[in-house]
Amino acid sequence: MIALSLAEIAEVVGGQTHDIPDPSVQVTGPVVRDSREAGPGSLFVAFAGERVDGHDFAAAVVEAGAVAVLGTRPVGVPAIVVDDVQAALGALARHVVRRLGATLVALTGSAGKTSTKDLIAQVLQRKAPTVFTPGSLNNEIGLPLTALSATEETRFLVLEMGARGIGHISYLAGLTPPKVGLVLNVGSAHIGEFGGREQIAQAKGELVEALPPEAEGGTAILNADDPYVRAMASRTKAKVIFFGESGEADVRAENVRLTDTGQPSFRLHTPSGASDVTMRLYGEHHVSNALAAAAVAHELGMSADEIAVALSEAGSLSRWRMEVTERPDGVTVVNDAYNANPESMRAALRALAAMGKGRRTWAVLGKMAELGDEALAEHDAVGRLAVRLNVSKLVAVGGREAAWLQLGAYNEGSWGEESVHVSDAQAAVDLLRSELRPGDVVLVKASRSVGLESVAQALVETGAEGEVSAR
Repeated sequence: MIALSLAEIAEVVGGQTHDIPDPSVQVTGPVVRDSREAGPGSLFVAFAGERVDGHDFAAAVVEAGAVAVLGTRPVGVPAIVVDDVQAALGALARHVVRRLGATLVALTGSAGKTSTKDLIAQVLQRKAPTVFTPGSLNNEIGLPLTALSATEETRFLVLEMGARGIGHISYLAGLTPPKVGLVLNVGSAHIGEFGGREQIAQAKGELVEALPPEAEGGTAILNADDPYVRAMASRTKAKVIFFGESGEADVRAENVRLTDTGQPSFRLHTPSGASDVTMRLYGEHHVSNALAAAAVAHELGMSADEIAVALSEAGSLSRWRMEVTERPDGVTVVNDAYNANPESMRAALRALAAMGKGRRTWAVLGKMAELGDEALAEHDAVGRLAVRLNVSKLVAVGGREAAWLQLGAYNEGSWGEESVHVSDAQAAVDLLRSELRPGDVVLVKASRSVGLESVAQALVETGAEGEVSAR
């Protein structure tokens, strides 16, 4: 964080100082909510949860070097006391962002946010110091913590914004007002909570409404291939840049293909030129993510050649997102178990089909959460798609939704014993350990609540131990 005295912080957040001998002492380190991350110069934010109360760790964090605690009560060590810790954290982030000389880039969408955010960060880092959201910390706590990690040297601040309802993105954009706003897509993730795609589009479009007008440097970057996103152009006074495979897009891809290993290759076109890209990531869905990142980078002054090189060298920064491990026995494990919705599930299955040409392919899938009334139809459709893509075997893991996945595959008509429904992750591991053969490709994917990353991890560890069927 930029250096601020405890007196300044107390004024910004409207708090009272307690047990602070010298209010001029500065916070020079990070702002943290995990006591294990506290260190010299840091500020510890004490949240009181249902099971753990951060105030209980006050003495320990100060002993570790934290300058003070931001909490809701005195704790016997230097503290700034406020009524609402979350509101105070947001106010501090808003103050720091205003002081920074950085360009703030915010992005949202139903699918691909984290992968795209990681791509944008890796591209912009080629140009200037960049701070970006770690993992998926894209809510009212994670977003301000990320913003507060920026320093005087930061030139680009890339923030992922998530939403579970109308007004959420407006709130986040108020904490960290963006200059560049990117909307990737409007899909069915959380459709059960929102009530429909129109409501999702309303929520995601709050980002472009929060942008400054074009005369003040505001830029909205929108997906030309998504009609819900394309329509958001009418909701902003900012400059509008379109990306996509559409011929009308300002930043677009031509000659898209997948390599023999399932990695996308294409000709990138920007208003400043064209260049070839071959990505290290897996799956054709990353083309759209790459175009979004390219549009941001182009708007911030990078050439087509610079962008293409950066995209071609970018890797996966966040865990369990098309994380590919080649076992010594030749089995390929694709861990995409961080989360799932119908759009990302279809993209992952297509990537599996591309990676597995000439090899046996396994789709180990669990439920997609928060789909509301669409749940049955969407799980059925994913099961059917696995058949149409000639996936060798579908292993549906879990309860009712998994049964719908398996039933969809069975009813598609071309499979018999090649789809199976198992009760839990351990049953899936047992099945795979007995039936995998060298050269097989295994995709593992489900919503976060299912925890199927344990299946992928067990398969990777099995390969390291050399335990695999040679049938």
